Amino acid sequence: MTPVKSRPQGNERYSVTLVPPAVDAISKLVDATGLTKTDVINRAVQIYAFLEERMAKGNDVMLRSPSGDYERVHIV
Repeated sequence: MTPVKSRPQGNERYSVTLVPPAVDAISKLVDATGLTKTDVINRAVQIYAFLEERMAKGNDVMLRSPSGDYERVHIV
């Protein structure tokens, strides 16, 4: 019988190389939210996982403007 892998229970450290647009986006989010870089990146990964899960089920991601117009979001 193959052992079942469980998800990590604690924190896990990663070392990644970010492209300049990602570095800029993180910096802007830190300034706008007052969150740490770690918190911004953690939230971004969780949001991406949420959206990816929904899109895999055939859902669309939509943004609604204050005027009520809708725009479909394409994540590539």
